[in-house]
Amino acid sequence: MSAEPAVRAVAPRSLRDRVSDRRVFLLVLVVALGALMSLLSPYFLQVSNLLAMTQYGAVIGLLALGQAFVILGGRGGIDLSVGSVLSLSGIFMGLLAQNLGLSPWLAAAATVVFGALLGSVNGFMIARLGLPPLIVTLSTLFLYGALAQVLTNGGQLGGFDREGFAALGQSAILGVPTQVLLVLAPMFALGIWAQNRTGFGRRLHQAGTSDRAAGLAGLDVNRLRFRLYLLSGALAALGAVVTNAWLLTARPSAGTGMELQAITIAVLGGIDIFGGRGHLSGVLLALTVVVVLSWGLQLAQVGNSVQTGILGLVLVGAALLNNLIGRKAPA
Repeated sequence: MSAEPAVRAVAPRSLRDRVSDRRVFLLVLVVALGALMSLLSPYFLQVSNLLAMTQYGAVIGLLALGQAFVILGGRGGIDLSVGSVLSLSGIFMGLLAQNLGLSPWLAAAATVVFGALLGSVNGFMIARLGLPPLIVTLSTLFLYGALAQVLTNGGQLGGFDREGFAALGQSAILGVPTQVLLVLAPMFALGIWAQNRTGFGRRLHQAGTSDRAAGLAGLDVNRLRFRLYLLSGALAALGAVVTNAWLLTARPSAGTGMELQAITIAVLGGIDIFGGRGHLSGVLLALTVVVVLSWGLQLAQVGNSVQTGILGLVLVGAALLNNLIGRKAPA
């Protein structure tokens, strides 16, 4: 008897298809928004404006990266405190550089550690004490923001314009802002690699998809989530370092409102608000969309309240899109 080769049906790679669709959607949206903003403001496509836009994007991108990791971890994970962590970390760096005379580079390293400690406060209360992420991070949003104001009496701190530190925020390499090339791009590259090529990425998706299944597989879900909030705090503090190098001043309101943008970018990029699904490459594209939108609206002299409302609509639209994609996904 001649045996005929068995024919195997290849299951559609639905998740990959969905990610590809999201990428195409975001790319089209970037082009459309760029065209629209160039009509609203004749300055939008100027080289100086595009450079300033990418400098701003480097800061909010770091916050969005941390936010994406927290949301991917599941159990309603969210970090509303990232903007206040950035503000307080920037002030901490200013105190070290201006009041104590510490090298800006050493102050920057200490600031990242300080931001990780701020994030670990969130992580401890959420992962160890079992408190709701929304309540915890909303509380630290107010607490950290108030501390930044109290420590400076609402003023600004400096001490950064020495030892070549300004080059991190004000120079460019081959036309690309230094903070994009040496900070944002490596952080996203490392994050994408960790998500897709390491055991950390697999554990992240397991925890985000099902606590119980992850626990049965021997995963310490609480420890993982604690580390995610610590990571979010460290990335927000890194954003403070970039901001201080860019503006050469530490301001207590530097991160105000950035938490909404960070969440919008993560969700628009395809991160499932319930955790476990989504890719950081989509978040990078969503970052471009939100930066183009926000910066273009500022150039068009659209009021802050209107800008906030538009970002809110984008967030709702992104959540609806994620929900629609999830319903179409096969069980």
